[in-house]
Amino acid sequence: MKNTLNKINVLGAFIFFLLLVFPAKGDENKQQFNEHELNFYSGMFDFSDDGKRATLFGIQHQNESLTRDSFLGTISPVTGLMFTADNAGYIYTGVQAEYKIGKINLIPSFTPGLYSEGDGKDLGSPIEFKSEVQLSFDLFQNSELGFSYNHISNASIGDKNPGANSYMFNFLQKF
Repeated sequence: MKNTLNKINVLGAFIFFLLLVFPAKGDENKQQFNEHELNFYSGMFDFSDDGKRATLFGIQHQNESLTRDSFLGTISPVTGLMFTADNAGYIYTGVQAEYKIGKINLIPSFTPGLYSEGDGKDLGSPIEFKSEVQLSFDLFQNSELGFSYNHISNASIGDKNPGANSYMFNFLQKF
């Protein structure tokens, strides 16, 4: 029963996220081409912990119209959701920078969020911080393939702070 409720909660959060990402469109609210970028990813959550590693899946949204050039590079807000095979989930929002080197993109990000352990690893707090670096390659004009590594930690604000290291394979598509 608990497992079914966790799946329903994750599905509900995912549908809510999609409704936020893709607002209803009317004739007066036409969406520009390439205004949104979605990053679909899958990999291994906490690969460095033999006892708690689990497959993960996620989706991340970036609104291209909110991208700004700064002395730190091209900065933009991101929002995402990931969940593991152990019913752990992490919903987050934060900022990423993008550095283009020819057809290769280096994308570091920092995203605070809320974590639910489900049947997975206890990270010590519902508030967690994700630091990530992604390398991607321009596949076509509007899509990229990439690889990313992240570390999720609560910065010692919880009872304990074991952290989790994960790697993912990414497919990014602009709409």
